[in-house]
Amino acid sequence: MSGAGGGWFHPRARTAVFALAITLAIQVFTSLAATATSVLAPEIGRDLGLAPKLVGVFVGLIYAGGMTASLASGGFVERYGAIRVSQVSVVLCAAGIAMVVAYTAQPAILLPLLVMAPLVIGLGYGPITPASSQILARTAPPSRMALTFSIKQTGVPVGAALAGALLPILAVSLGWHTAFLAIAGIGVAIAIVAQLARESLDTHRIAGRALSIAGVVAPLHQVLRTAAQRELVTSGFVYAALQVCLMSFLVIYMTESLGYSLVAAGFALTAANLGGIGGRILWGAIADLYIAPRALLGLIGVGSGLCAWLTVLFSATWPSAGVIAVCVVFGMTAIGWNGVQLAEVARAAPAGQEGSVTGGAGFVTFGGVLVGPPAFALISAMTGGYRAGFALFGALALASGLRLVVRHRR
Repeated sequence: MSGAGGGWFHPRARTAVFALAITLAIQVFTSLAATATSVLAPEIGRDLGLAPKLVGVFVGLIYAGGMTASLASGGFVERYGAIRVSQVSVVLCAAGIAMVVAYTAQPAILLPLLVMAPLVIGLGYGPITPASSQILARTAPPSRMALTFSIKQTGVPVGAALAGALLPILAVSLGWHTAFLAIAGIGVAIAIVAQLARESLDTHRIAGRALSIAGVVAPLHQVLRTAAQRELVTSGFVYAALQVCLMSFLVIYMTESLGYSLVAAGFALTAANLGGIGGRILWGAIADLYIAPRALLGLIGVGSGLCAWLTVLFSATWPSAGVIAVCVVFGMTAIGWNGVQLAEVARAAPAGQEGSVTGGAGFVTFGGVLVGPPAFALISAMTGGYRAGFALFGALALASGLRLVVRHRR
């Protein structure tokens, strides 16, 4: 961050570090909340008498809410400020998690809560990236844009890694209900602490900013009308679908098809997400210093597709070290792409509109997230396993990555 002008103790550098820290913390929590149900699907399914495969529907509903909220968030970010929108989002995620617990208390009476819960979590999850993009585009050093966005986006795999490492242990020792209530409590605490950042980071809000349906749709039109942005969001659609399928189905695949224990499968998911953390930072640095971001995004897609095909080959005879190694590289590629893409989207956006343009791009990306888990679940139901799903989504990522590489060379 020394590039901010004057080193770590320069006011602009301190602001950049502070902005990155608060947006990262918020991203970690919302990712944890969005991943919790997938990690504990075997326990929750057993308790509620539901097939674990239905987690694909639950995750799809989360991202249906996120898709809508991402597109609509730009105007709210500009009017109320990115920190205020983030606070409301965190509280919504906490409320959605609490709804799942409330359903188990009186399932016959509170059945709508089980449908509303993922939508509410999604409404909280969707605005986080547009809000943070608005902040980071204003505070990050231009020469470190991809790295800054990538570090912030490590919050997604960090949150998922925490879910994979901690929630199975909490569920086994205290019950998944207690684990979920603890997540909700953490969310409320983060929303309160975030208030400390509002005065310094919400200084560019426009109090009279009008909110309308036309204003909600405008960012999508802005993203789709340029070829460069279309290329970014279509690849994001495919990569996001594979990413969320990895995060949603790896634990179930390993417990049901390979005979792993819940804790061991959770560790494999943690390994993938740790790979994603390292990948996001590595790819961000490489995009800033060595390889053009779009070409790098293509190479990442190729790598993630190949890793998905290796996952199809997993069997009980594979050594644990080999499985974990593949999971790490799978995470580096299938989870590590996002920061580079978001930095490119924000870099191409008009000044002051980074949040709304990122929201429009996020709408398309969430489309992949929305389609991916239900499609994967359908393929699993039709084939009686999870291998075909990984094979198909891996092929799509490989094709998308090759397309980016070829177009960049031309």
